Amino acid sequence: MTGTGKRLEGRLALVTGASRGIGAAVARRFAAEGAHVILLARTVGGLEERDDEIRALGGSATLVPLDLRDFDKLDQMGASLYQRFGKLDVLVGNAGVLGALSPMGHFDPKTWAQVIETNLTANWRLIRSLDPLLRRSDSGRAVFTTCAAGRESRPYWGAYAASKAALETMVRIYAGEVAKTALRVNLIDPGIVATKLRLQGFPAEDRAALKTPDEVVEPFVALASAECALNGELLHI
Repeated sequence: MTGTGKRLEGRLALVTGASRGIGAAVARRFAAEGAHVILLARTVGGLEERDDEIRALGGSATLVPLDLRDFDKLDQMGASLYQRFGKLDVLVGNAGVLGALSPMGHFDPKTWAQVIETNLTANWRLIRSLDPLLRRSDSGRAVFTTCAAGRESRPYWGAYAASKAALETMVRIYAGEVAKTALRVNLIDPGIVATKLRLQGFPAEDRAALKTPDEVVEPFVALASAECALNGELLHI
């Protein structure tokens, strides 16, 4: 822990899907813990709202309005961050989409591609772009948000479940590849949380009975901290 008692004091953290839900909650908490947060999401208005919240907490943020499926810009982002900051301490790959629930043979190819590209391929492109920056940190940390759907093989959840199953495998492989470095790579399954994505999948659910995004952020802080020694693990909240 730092002398201020803030566990992420002086660390630089990039959070995807930061305009709402779990990503927004993680960004706010990281800022409260002393990190400078790079907020990445598609909606400028949502990013500006999160920036206002972070400033009200006494924190600071950099806004990156970007669609994760714009892979060329993800590649360019790594070079831009290197020029501005020289390193990256924490990557939180949180953004995700459900797409649609459908029998496997009925998925629209565009919907399938959107889900796989957002939930899986974009995270690989982030690793490809940002791994050199994470390795320049004396304690780089990468955390990826997953879901039980990727392990339960639920009917009609084909695209989303496949994307999360593949994400978990990819992240564990990445963790193994960096095991002898200072970089640590892990997964978090936040469980059932009142997010927009959850509402899409379970529209009749009583949202008042669900955990809020702010209630699941503590493990993200723990895995982002320099003291974290875990690597290749999946934390269930």
